[in-house]
Amino acid sequence: MAKMVIKRFGIFSAAKIYCVVMAGVGLVIGIPFGLIMIIFGAAVMSSAGRDAAAGGGVTMGLGIFYMIGLPVIYAVLGFVMGAISAAIYNLAARTIGGLELELENVDPGYAAPPTPNWGDQPPYTPGQQQQYPY
Repeated sequence: MAKMVIKRFGIFSAAKIYCVVMAGVGLVIGIPFGLIMIIFGAAVMSSAGRDAAAGGGVTMGLGIFYMIGLPVIYAVLGFVMGAISAAIYNLAARTIGGLELELENVDPGYAAPPTPNWGDQPPYTPGQQQQYPY
């Protein structure tokens, strides 16, 4: 088992990952909720008079906003919070030590490659002309 410590995170790297993950969360939340709002707005628009149609139109607009705007807002907030979280982790890891991980090799067929054996003489000695066969 190999024991490793995460000493620091790249702030921009962590921010990008948080951005993509939170945009995905925004899609998972925004699309179903937006579809429900659009269906509800369409039902309100078709059921009553002019005043209800305006309310239904607003509800449909909110549904479209949830489908498009929520993932964008989540992505921006995820980027900002990812950068802040990575910076706080880096400060904490510098002060009290990093996060310890214990890793185990699960593939028994894989082993680290052996160290190269170059011998006593390097194949090319600097300062000499390399000879190539014709």
